Formats: sequence, structure tokens, C-alpha cells
Amino acid sequence: MDFMTDRDVQKYREDGYVVLDGLLTSQECDELRQRMTQIVDRMDVPRHCRTTFSTYHDQQLREQGNADYFITSGDKICFFFEKDVFDDKGEFTVPKQQSLNKVGHALHELEPLYKKVTHSAKVQGIARKLGLVNPVILQSMYIFKQPRIGGEVTPHQDATFLHTEPLGRVLGFWVALEDATVNNGCLWFIPGSHSSGISRRMVRTPKGTYPLTDFVGRERAYDKEKFVAAPVKKGGAVLIHGEVVHRSAENTSEDSRHVYAFHLMEALDTRWSPENWLQPTEELPFPPLYTK
Repeated sequence: MDFMTDRDVQKYREDGYVVLDGLLTSQECDELRQRMTQIVDRMDVPRHCRTTFSTYHDQQLREQGNADYFITSGDKICFFFEKDVFDDKGEFTVPKQQSLNKVGHALHELEPLYKKVTHSAKVQGIARKLGLVNPVILQSMYIFKQPRIGGEVTPHQDATFLHTEPLGRVLGFWVALEDATVNNGCLWFIPGSHSSGISRRMVRTPKGTYPLTDFVGRERAYDKEKFVAAPVKKGGAVLIHGEVVHRSAENTSEDSRHVYAFHLMEALDTRWSPENWLQPTEELPFPPLYTK
């Protein structure tokens, strides 16, 4: 029996997202979390890499765009911090494990546990059920959504950052490693908003210029009343169309909301924009999802 039903496929096509329960077992979730705890314990953060990550438009340009660290993180495991977790001297103001916004962007290749989950039979089955012929893995992230300080993610479309020609070739997997609720910052979507194209793109600027990235166009104004919450139980996943509008609120609760997320692209008859911040490298071409 297929893990993803025909009804799930229909909901994904109509709404631009669908919640699937039970992609991972509780034990698999705990193993991924335990491994990330080890990675963070051992991280050596160079002073110049203490880059805060934010999705507010101008801060994005200044803090991500000015950082080579971000733009060269596609084939590495890099660390991106919440705001205000360092003092003026660059020392932590919170425990190290509670300081991070996310870790990215090559866990799917460089970390065996994450690689196994990304290439799992269930994930491959979902891609096949959706008709993907030659899906490749673009990037992966571990998102912490820390208790009390986990930042808001403003309304956006993933294709703003991961642009293809034609559009409609990018699919996100957002896997809850613990319950994601309205209280701790679950995702919210505008159902059906994946059919209107995109209004904004993040692009690389010409070599030798700063900032390293810029935005073309502006995010549309969205009606807050149209967003629908998508809570997910531990081990469940949200499949996210590249153009569906989604957001998440700040986490003001006492509970973290750890997530493993990764993006696929249908590579057949698709052009990956050379202007995207993320580019394949000699060290890490975009790996195929399907294993022989």
C-alpha cells in the first residue's frame, strides 16, 4: 500500500500542501535530534561566522547577503543563530544548544542518519506517487524554533529562494521531530496560493559587488485571515509546493519545535537558475533522490 494516498495527492495539488502522519517513527525522530545535539556540542563557530538569521527583508539582505558564510553553505554543515544570542564581545548569552535558528544546508549528504531518512523508501515512494521522474536533492536544514526566542518566519514562497524554469518543480519536505502546534510555531498556509506565480526573487548580485544577494520584486501583501494552521504530530511531515504561501509565528512557548526539512527538484526538463543563492558545486552536485 502506498504511504501517500490518492486523496493526499489531490489535496496537495489543490491546496499546495498536505500533512502526512507517520513519515518517521518516534525513535527515528529521537535519533535525528540526538545526532544534532552532538553536532552542536562539537561546533566550532569562527567569530566571523556568527551570523544572525532573519527573514525580515532588509535584515535578510544585510545579514545573509553580506555573509559569504551563508552563500557558500550549500555543500557544508553551517550554523545560523537566533537574534541576540551573542553579547557585544561575541560570547553566548544563552546555552549553546538554545542559540541556533538552523543548521544547513548539506545534512542530506554529509550526515549518514539524515541521508538515510532523506533517501528513505517512504520519501522515494511519495516522489514517485507525485510523478517525479528525476528528483534531485537541493538542500536540507535542521530548524530549531527555540522556546521563547524562536523567531517568526514571515509569509513567503520557497520559489523566491529556489527558482526554476518552469516554476512548479520544487517540493519541500518539512518533517516534525517533535509535535508542531499552534502554540510552538507550526506552519500556516494560504490554501491554493501556489497557482499565482511569484512576486519576489532572491538573486546573486554580480561578482565583486555587495551585498552578495538582493531581492527583485516585493513580497505581496497577504490577508492574514486566509492563513490556515497546519499542526503536525511528531514524525509527521508537511509536503510544501514551491509556490504556496506559508509562514510561522514566533515561538513564545516553553516547548521547542525541531524540524528536519529538505527540498527536492524535478530535474527533468528543468533549468535551475544560475542566479539562485544555492548552486551545485564540484564537491556536491545535487544528488539524485532515487537510489538504484
